[in-house]
Amino acid sequence: MATKIYWLHALTPLHVGSGRGIGFIDLPIMREKVTNWPLVPGSAVKGVLADHFGATDEARARDDSESKLLRATFGRADQDGESANSGSLVFTDARVVCLPVRSLYGTFAWVTSSLALQRFARDLEHVLRGNGLTIPPSPNPTEIFCWNLERSVLKEGTTGKVYFEDMDFTVRDCPPAQTTAERIAEWVFPSDAVWQEEFKKRFAVVNSDTFDFLCETATEINAHVRIEREKKVVSKGALWYEESLPAETVMAGLVWCDQIFPKDAATKEQLMERFCSKELKLQIGGKATVGKGQVRCLFS
Repeated sequence: MATKIYWLHALTPLHVGSGRGIGFIDLPIMREKVTNWPLVPGSAVKGVLADHFGATDEARARDDSESKLLRATFGRADQDGESANSGSLVFTDARVVCLPVRSLYGTFAWVTSSLALQRFARDLEHVLRGNGLTIPPSPNPTEIFCWNLERSVLKEGTTGKVYFEDMDFTVRDCPPAQTTAERIAEWVFPSDAVWQEEFKKRFAVVNSDTFDFLCETATEINAHVRIEREKKVVSKGALWYEESLPAETVMAGLVWCDQIFPKDAATKEQLMERFCSKELKLQIGGKATVGKGQVRCLFS
């Protein structure tokens, strides 16, 4: 199968909701059941991609080569007694790789954990066939690994400590963390040396328990109200809290081409080149009218 890693880099806060919440957050984001880490469902990514390429029901119903390609790629529902077919592109859920966290020095950090990197490296094996990442070990709860002890912008000058929110850490050197930061920077910011350097200077690996805590507490929570048109006051009961992934979140998943229907529409290589090769600017999730969900989608 033709397989690639796809990346989602959030340019604005990203809200892919899970419906009504049961806690104080009325509209929470989607999370994995076991880890409670944020995710973007593969079905959402595929649907947005289909919309981006104009794969509407009308377009897929036409009888021409482009429509045949759209039907093969994104599938078609049963219409007028005709046989339906599933889409050939298969997207796994996009899982968090680096979470942006506010830092007292350096403004913010791209934070990850050894476990998050191990899961990403396992996906990477499907693409690189044994040429994946060297995963850094999990640091102690009071320590972090940075890209470079001398060039990291996260350290305080006198003590050399790093401060995230109300937590402080001692920085330790770790060669695998350095190579990992460099590889991810190349994938997420190809041909952009400036942002590659910014990513590396803000890269940090924390303990798994710390990463769990940050995934729960470092998301954006915004209060929303509805105003009565006549009185210009908040409507009764119209106050709710909405959760979003912060801008600069980096997520990754797998995409591959499965069996193609109809078989003469295209080859797997042609299909992947047509729909999963160039960088795309997409809008994913809700709240599009207030600028939420703007992402860069890349394939590597």
